[in-house]
Amino acid sequence: MKRLLSIELQKIWKNRASRILTISYFILLSFIALIASIKFDIGQVKFHLAEHGIFNFPYIWHFNTYIAAILKLFLAIVIVSMMANEYSYGTLKQNLIDGMSKKEFILSKFLTVLLFAAVSTVFIFVMSLLLGLSFSAYTEPAIIFSDLEYLLAYFIKLTAFFSFCLFLGVLVKRSAFAIGFLLVWNIIESIIIGVLNYKVFPDNDDDRNFTKFLPLESMSNLIVEPFTRLSVIKNIETTIGGAVNIKDYGVHFSSIAIVLVWTVIFVLMSYKLLKKRDL
Repeated sequence: MKRLLSIELQKIWKNRASRILTISYFILLSFIALIASIKFDIGQVKFHLAEHGIFNFPYIWHFNTYIAAILKLFLAIVIVSMMANEYSYGTLKQNLIDGMSKKEFILSKFLTVLLFAAVSTVFIFVMSLLLGLSFSAYTEPAIIFSDLEYLLAYFIKLTAFFSFCLFLGVLVKRSAFAIGFLLVWNIIESIIIGVLNYKVFPDNDDDRNFTKFLPLESMSNLIVEPFTRLSVIKNIETTIGGAVNIKDYGVHFSSIAIVLVWTVIFVLMSYKLLKKRDL
């Protein structure tokens, strides 16, 4: 496995575009820390975002993993390009000629997916820990290390999404078309969700029983938006007479299980497609 992973990392690092995108991704992740510096004054009203609980433990685990997941498209392009370049440069055929099996080939790609997801997760953990220790009003160990399931959800979400991108790269062969297909699929899911929500089940939430099984929607459900969870927003809702927010922000085993099943499906489909394809 170490040999397979080493081969893939060398391919990525020697490709200038992939190298720049990978570095840019982690630089952008570090920009989350700049949120702490957001300050503005409106008359006598002084607003400092870090003072409103955004970096409090354990909320920071939820907030940072959600924001970081938005940036995953950068590495998605790397994953898709990684597969597309195999066809463009003929390295796939050369690897097979050199003795690598198709199973080992897909395994090497999936190991790269796991590595990207793991490194991203560790990066977010360290950055969130440092930000929390600097700005959180709660620094008790029991509070600091609660809600760490968001990191697990983040890792699984990235792994599944990158596995989907890997499958698209195998399926389409061209990185631009693969990314385009990803965007089209996102639109298709949005249409399905809209039809079920507003036409089929307009008076209840039964549409969730179906939409939660869609691939991209199931990944999205792993980490729900954290903004309405902030106490400052809840206070505003109470002040203006808004309804009490009873939204479920937790990470659930059922959501994890659905995404893991999709991950297995994407990897197996990638292998089956490559196995049947005449190279």
